[in-house]
Amino acid sequence: MARYKHLSRKLRLAKLNKQTRWAPFWTVMKVYGKGRKVHPGRHTEIKRSWRRTKTKA
Repeated sequence: MARYKHLSRKLRLAKLNKQTRWAPFWTVMKVYGKGRKVHPGRHTEIKRSWRRTKTKA
């Protein structure tokens, strides 16, 4: 990748980076109730790792 990135590319990469984060912890309680313990990563729509899947950006 280039040393200097265009702003548009930087914004695209920033958006893709945000999509890989876990969902907020309160979504677990909202979906399953207080007693159930589930990892918040299960509620994340797009799971992508820099090792596994590459982007088109």
